[in-house]
Amino acid sequence: VVVMKAGERPRKKTTVFLQIYPRLPQDTAACCTLQVSPRATAATVIQNAGATLGLDMTRHYALLEVRQDGGAERMLGHSEIPVERVLLWPPAARNQHPQEEGYYFILQAQGSGGDLGSGTGGSEVYSSEEYDDLCSLSTLTEDTILAALRRRFYKHNIYTYASGILVAINPFKFLPIYNPKYVKMYNDQPLGKLSPHIFAVADVAFHTMLKKQENQCVVISGESGSGKTQSANFLIHCLTALSQKGYSSGVERTILGAGPVLEAFGNAKTAQNNHSSRFGKFIQVNYLESGVVRGAVVEKYFLEKCRLVFRDRSERNYHVFYYLLVGASKEEQREFSLLHPEDYAYLQQEDFNLEDAEDLRREFKRLHQAMEMVGFLVPTKKQIFSVLSAILYLGNVTYSQSEDGQGLEAGPADVLYTLSDLLEVKQELLVEALTKRKLMMANNTVVLHYTLDEAVTARDSMAKSLYSSLFDWIVLHINHALLNRRDMEEAVSCLSIGILDIFGFEDFQTNSFEQFCINYSIEKVHYYFHQHVFTLEQEEYQAEGISWSPIDYKDNLGCIHLISQKPTGLFHILDEESNLSQSTDNTLLEKFKQLHHDNPYFVPTAGMEPAFIIQHFTGTIKYQIKDFREKNTDHMRPEIVSLLRSSQRAFMRQLIGSDPVAFFRWGILRSTIHIIAVFKEAGRRRAAAVYLHLSVFSPHRKTKGSKRKQLIPKNLMNSRSLKHIVGLTRHDLTPRSLLHPHPRKQPSSISAQFQASLNQLLETVGRAEPFFIHCIRSNAEKKEMLFDDALVLQQMRYTGMLETVRIRKSGYNAKFTFKEFLEKFKVLLPKEATSAPKDIANLLQKMGLGQSTYQIGKTKVFLKERERQHLQDTLNKEVMRHIVILQRWFRACLIRRHFLCKKDAAIRIQRCWLAFRADNRCLAATVIQAAWRGSQERTDYLRMRNSVKKMQNFKLQEKPATPPQLPPKTQPKHQYQTQHQRNLERTKLRRRQHSEEHSPNRSPETGPEVNGQKAAQRNTETEKREGRGSPPPLNRPLSFPLDAKAGRYCMLHSHSSPLSRSPHSSPLTSPLWYPLGHMFSTYQVNIRQSCDLCGFYIWVMEKAYMCSACKLICHKKCLSKIITDCSTRCDDGEPGCLHFGVQVCVLTNKTYPIPMVLLMMLEHVEMNGLYTEGLYRKSGSASHARELHQLLEINPETATLENYSIHTVTGLVKRWFRELPDPLLTYRLYKDFLHAVELPEQSERLRAVYQKLDELPSANFQTLERLVFHLVRVAKEEQHNRMSANSLAIVFAPCILRSQDTTDPFLVMKDVSKTTTCVEILISEQFRRYTEKMKDITELEYAEALAVNQLKLKRRNTVRTVSLHRTPYCCHERPPGIRQTQIRLSHCQMVKRDSSLQRTRFTAPAFQWRRALHPSSRCLALSMMILGLCAAARPWKPISGSFRRTVLVLMLLPEANGTL
Repeated sequence: VVVMKAGERPRKKTTVFLQIYPRLPQDTAACCTLQVSPRATAATVIQNAGATLGLDMTRHYALLEVRQDGGAERMLGHSEIPVERVLLWPPAARNQHPQEEGYYFILQAQGSGGDLGSGTGGSEVYSSEEYDDLCSLSTLTEDTILAALRRRFYKHNIYTYASGILVAINPFKFLPIYNPKYVKMYNDQPLGKLSPHIFAVADVAFHTMLKKQENQCVVISGESGSGKTQSANFLIHCLTALSQKGYSSGVERTILGAGPVLEAFGNAKTAQNNHSSRFGKFIQVNYLESGVVRGAVVEKYFLEKCRLVFRDRSERNYHVFYYLLVGASKEEQREFSLLHPEDYAYLQQEDFNLEDAEDLRREFKRLHQAMEMVGFLVPTKKQIFSVLSAILYLGNVTYSQSEDGQGLEAGPADVLYTLSDLLEVKQELLVEALTKRKLMMANNTVVLHYTLDEAVTARDSMAKSLYSSLFDWIVLHINHALLNRRDMEEAVSCLSIGILDIFGFEDFQTNSFEQFCINYSIEKVHYYFHQHVFTLEQEEYQAEGISWSPIDYKDNLGCIHLISQKPTGLFHILDEESNLSQSTDNTLLEKFKQLHHDNPYFVPTAGMEPAFIIQHFTGTIKYQIKDFREKNTDHMRPEIVSLLRSSQRAFMRQLIGSDPVAFFRWGILRSTIHIIAVFKEAGRRRAAAVYLHLSVFSPHRKTKGSKRKQLIPKNLMNSRSLKHIVGLTRHDLTPRSLLHPHPRKQPSSISAQFQASLNQLLETVGRAEPFFIHCIRSNAEKKEMLFDDALVLQQMRYTGMLETVRIRKSGYNAKFTFKEFLEKFKVLLPKEATSAPKDIANLLQKMGLGQSTYQIGKTKVFLKERERQHLQDTLNKEVMRHIVILQRWFRACLIRRHFLCKKDAAIRIQRCWLAFRADNRCLAATVIQAAWRGSQERTDYLRMRNSVKKMQNFKLQEKPATPPQLPPKTQPKHQYQTQHQRNLERTKLRRRQHSEEHSPNRSPETGPEVNGQKAAQRNTETEKREGRGSPPPLNRPLSFPLDAKAGRYCMLHSHSSPLSRSPHSSPLTSPLWYPLGHMFSTYQVNIRQSCDLCGFYIWVMEKAYMCSACKLICHKKCLSKIITDCSTRCDDGEPGCLHFGVQVCVLTNKTYPIPMVLLMMLEHVEMNGLYTEGLYRKSGSASHARELHQLLEINPETATLENYSIHTVTGLVKRWFRELPDPLLTYRLYKDFLHAVELPEQSERLRAVYQKLDELPSANFQTLERLVFHLVRVAKEEQHNRMSANSLAIVFAPCILRSQDTTDPFLVMKDVSKTTTCVEILISEQFRRYTEKMKDITELEYAEALAVNQLKLKRRNTVRTVSLHRTPYCCHERPPGIRQTQIRLSHCQMVKRDSSLQRTRFTAPAFQWRRALHPSSRCLALSMMILGLCAAARPWKPISGSFRRTVLVLMLLPEANGTL
């Protein structure tokens, strides 16, 4: 709640109201309302509350936050900011905090030991202090860590830090903490400043990549069911949101769409997890150096193919099968021959019941949308679903003994028929491939019949290989959709962030070869984590020679050597035994026991049990040896490969192709040959039809729009792009030898492929800077918000969390070499300091850092994170101090220079004044003498005159008295005197008016408008007296005249703005306001979110409404439920008495769309100062500026700007913009404008900048358009004022676009060029549009003048023709040539009126941003010009109507504009 009285100027630092509810033993008020700053900490709020309530501040108090969800109470730390917690509350509880809403603060007493008092007697309450970072715990034990995690979990705080490592506990419940406002809240915030969140890790990784220009990676680990896949989705969602910069390029949508597709085909429901990933993936998002997404690559590892044909009876197959069977429409069911899920053998399970059928239908729709997002067309989706149906039908193939007993028969017949139809192969070849195999001998081929077990194995192998090939094909085409073509054309350095979502640790009742490989990959990742956290860290401490107590940890290198080290590793032995035809699973187990009986990590089983035990870092796990050899050599039979390659379906042949690039080239060649054959056949048919006089086409035409237009993706595949993608993901694809019908050499085993791809993955991750996320499963029953202490403690132990927290707490997170430390903190060091350790130690001691918080090694300086932040803050303050000193010195130089100039001017003025006063004295003496002499002469004259009058009277008295008679000419003397007096009054009135007009101190009421009205009134009265009448005056709006040179026509008191927010909206419509100041925009939800109004979910792929200002998210149906105003906007109000330092929205309303003071100053500059050199660059008088500022601030109507220099007025214009509390382009959009400028292409930058302008508030938007129009006027006169668009951008960029964060001066200075470029883009683009419009108007005026000249010439020639030939014309008829020319002239006048209207709308103060002149006006004018020229060239012959129509039609065509 911003505190501001009516008419009061808002302060730069606003205040906020907080309602505190005391829970204390003494009697106090029920609620305490405090007025604090937005950055006030909890300790400050407690002190203010204690002073208000009169509490004993010698006792300890705590501030608790109460949230509605579960009524949980959370104690705020002393350094936490309560206002930031309020921003996370619902909108209804932000302004005021009533207890009924469920979100408020409680003030409670705190015991001496740190526990809370209940408020009645000091007894202990439910919890102790909560820690965001486990390293902050005073006592580090398993119990304290477990208690801290449990306490945070039950308060819905599932994320906790362990220094830089994030610990995430899966609540098995969706929490509303992943909305876009959280992405904005954690944007560019250091790790640990806000509460722990996965978005904080994504943000730190993103900005670390940009700052250090190094690749980053996030490693997500944890057992199955701990939420790794969901965490990876949240990371991708946040990274794409950070990289968009307000302008989406399409790559982000493709990345978000790839997730649901891969999860549908690669995830399944298991006993531990309903959404378990059955493959590992590594998503690498590539960025430009500016932070814009360039592309991405998805790498998959070890798909669990055996799940397709065998799994535990309580588990499910892959998700996509259930999506297809439940969500398919009736038409799709008939097309793909789909059955019920329980009718397929591959989907059989115990108590088969799909309780989540509705969710499956919704997920199928989501899958459709996601496949379209990654570029899969409708025919492609049908091909994929057809292959899935064929795989399911393969499981329904059964075998029986043939009648002759020599072989097997496959059935049933309907299944084989449907299967052959889906695969588009011959049924005979299908049956032969499923029941027989061919053996290549030296001279001939032997056909052998399968046994029952061999036939079932071949059938399942075909299904697994087909599904694996389909999955590889999907990943390949997703990577092609994510490919940026510029990566193949130009060598531009790219940065990347990789997200590793590896398998979860698995321990089932029956563990086989798949679990063996998965657990081995977890061992490798765990070893990688230990290397970075323990081994490398402690080795660096020892190498630098600092004092360090080594921390012991459990190393798993021995287990890795047991499995993979040659020549005795289990994988190596398995490969050897798989190549021997006489070997069995039992012989393999015996060899394991024989070679590793004394290995501590290998535990043989007792007796003859076909199993062995391995001691993993998580514990002992038993593996069943059955089918190890078979699964290690699980390859597709050559007969199956030949069968599928004979399919009539090209998609099926593409799946089985050994080389995707070669198959693609062969497909192009086949298509070319087929097209040539079709064209030849069509040519022969057409020739025959012409010969027989028959129509080739059918008489029944298809109606337009009867067939839906097929959408074609933008980035079509070619051999070059496909080869590039295959080169990037070669290790993921099935080897060529496996898909060759006649392999020449033995293909590599599954274990060998898995080890190679895993080693390459770890090499990629090792080249990047890692971030770690540990995911923990809260309970084994998958219940919501249930914390199982035993299960969590077990996971903590085998991940080594206690040791991790210890080394993170006692270690040093910040490391600098001596050279790096000197370069970074050079400002804090003395001038003569070097990179010697002594100088660095003196600095650290001078700053008062403790000896235990830092250490200096041989080549590096080691600091704790808190001390590093203290150093950084001190550096920022010191830099700011130096900047202030430089500013003070520079201002002193300027003031000194101004003082000397003023001193010289004062001396000159004094000299001139003294000379002027001397001259005036001489002149005054002369005037006085002349007046005195004149007075004497006049006195003498009057004396003589009186004497003469007396003498005349005396003579008249001597004459006889006669009656006086008036002469006849003197009778109307009174009338003559009246007329004479009237003329005198008129003369006096004119003199008074002239003196008032030329008086410099006349009042503003006697302006030209008032004088004009009085003169008009006097003239009207005179006309009435003289008997003349006049029409009533027209009520027209006050306007300035049109300036032909500048093209300006400024309408005042106009409430309609020609600027439109939308390119398709009318230019005269008012801006569209949404409910209570919100500006909503729709977007497609990619991660399930919650509505801020109703609390229900917004499902994936649904449309959500989000306010671009306050980030409020809701359903469309909830828009009518909004009851709170937008927190970042303000309503229109009447302008107050202050005009500087006030928000723009306060100074504007419907009457004043633009602030009055700003409009006055801009119009004055445009009328008087456009030709002034150095406009806006030179500064005016400071005293005059203060005087004018005071006048404009108090009463701008009385200010006369003509009395001040133009530089004084321009200085006040810049000051008005600088003193805005929120700049014209707003703090909220500052970073978005900078990111828009960083885009590589000029068109993309321009589009992004204009896209951000639409998000400005209405008042800011209208003021900005008036300012840019003014700057375009200034830049147009560059040859006079020497102010180009770049110069104006340099001057105005700091005034209208500035950062709110001024703590780091380096960042502010770095952004100067970007802000200048942004403003220059606006000015240059509008200057270009202004020039184009004026050129069009000039062409129209030229066309009109040409038509007028043609009309005059036509009339002259007509008169001459009439006089020579004496052709009779009636009085009402005109010659044809004149009539045609008059028609053309009327058309030109109509076009001129249209152009005048366009010019008025374009050059008004609120100029148009997107309105373009309609081409018909220009075409019509030019066509009139052509017709006029033709008429002038042939005056004796009239222009035909057909020629005139042809010219008009040609001119109205868009293609004719360029060839005119």
